[in-house]
Amino acid sequence: MDEKKYQQYLSLLQRELIPAMGCTEPIALAYCGAAAQQAAGNPPPETLVEAAVLVSGNIIKNVKSVIVPNTGGLRGIETAVAAGLVSGRQDKLLEVLAELPPERLPALHRLLERKVIRMAPADTESVLYIEIRLTYPRCTTRAILEGSHTGLVLLERDGVVLHRADPVEQQIQHCPALTVGDIFDFAQSADPADLEPVVGRQIDHNMAIAQAGMDQAWGANVGKVLRRVGGESCRCLARAYAAAGSDARMSGCEMPVVIVSGSGNQGITASVPVAVYAKALGKSREDLLRAVALSDLVTIHQKTGIGCLSAFCGAVCAGCGAGAGVAYLETRDYKTVTHTIVNALAVISGMVCDGAKPSCAAKIAAAVDAGLLGYEMYCQGQQFLDGDGIVCKGVDNTIGNVGRMAKTGMRETDRVILEIMCGNR
Repeated sequence: MDEKKYQQYLSLLQRELIPAMGCTEPIALAYCGAAAQQAAGNPPPETLVEAAVLVSGNIIKNVKSVIVPNTGGLRGIETAVAAGLVSGRQDKLLEVLAELPPERLPALHRLLERKVIRMAPADTESVLYIEIRLTYPRCTTRAILEGSHTGLVLLERDGVVLHRADPVEQQIQHCPALTVGDIFDFAQSADPADLEPVVGRQIDHNMAIAQAGMDQAWGANVGKVLRRVGGESCRCLARAYAAAGSDARMSGCEMPVVIVSGSGNQGITASVPVAVYAKALGKSREDLLRAVALSDLVTIHQKTGIGCLSAFCGAVCAGCGAGAGVAYLETRDYKTVTHTIVNALAVISGMVCDGAKPSCAAKIAAAVDAGLLGYEMYCQGQQFLDGDGIVCKGVDNTIGNVGRMAKTGMRETDRVILEIMCGNR
């Protein structure tokens, strides 16, 4: 791989693999709230007159059912915004929720009890949109976030613009043109010293929260159930530990996760199963770094055509990436990696996203299972061929088909899912 492309791929990983505490949609609300709060000069939240919050449907969908970390087990859009106001730490980005010490909890609870935070759906085509207007006795501020979880496009105080940026899609939309061939070459040629600070941190953080999910009771305890029923086989443990990480994360565990494509669940799914296999196979740290880097990039490649949020479950992309990572770990064979990806997508590319919640852990387990099945099928001389549903000749073409189906074809599905979820309130 030439040096220019190598640096582009490395920069992409550095940009994508960042720590976050909590589900990224509540984080985005807290971050946007903190930005508006800082613009007001961080006045005491008790003096807030009103917070008007406008959000896109996918924000409603992904915040409704997850616990917001450091809030004492609370859920919801109002809670996430209140946490951002009490924190006021816009500078912490996706770790804004980490800046809520226990002594600040009474202030958060008082703010919620006053019911001054009011949410309404935004009239927008953007899938990731948050607008927060704060009214204090001495000033009014407004913050708008669009296109990415920290994509602040407007910040105002009393109508005066303090910051403005053009709305952009998720950062993955501006990555170099990815191909599975180039991803494979990057994994082969990458300097471990370049991978360790980003991919190594991902492995360490995400395995730590996966272990917490196994050691403690979180959510529906999907990881524990899988291990109890399936035993100690590597295949079972790969699914169980990935699910356990999500069990903990969706239920408010106050540990950081390194995300991929704007998602902590995808960051866990792309890394933890590969790490479990590497340990079982006695692979070196270098081998693991290369395999997880490949898994991450395969995940990002798929999400580039889909977008940051949609009706398509992102765990499918990461489970497929994990299967490719395991295939690379065991064989270092390009053909095996490509057929693993195609087989996995043929099996599970219809899974929908109905919001962030404890059942995401089970979806992660199913996605990892499909990724591993895709690899095992090819090892047994079996594969899905051009013309089998959405599968067509060329792994990148099949990935493109999935992106088209998810971004365009499932738009109405996304609307209906949101209607169902809101009707169940």
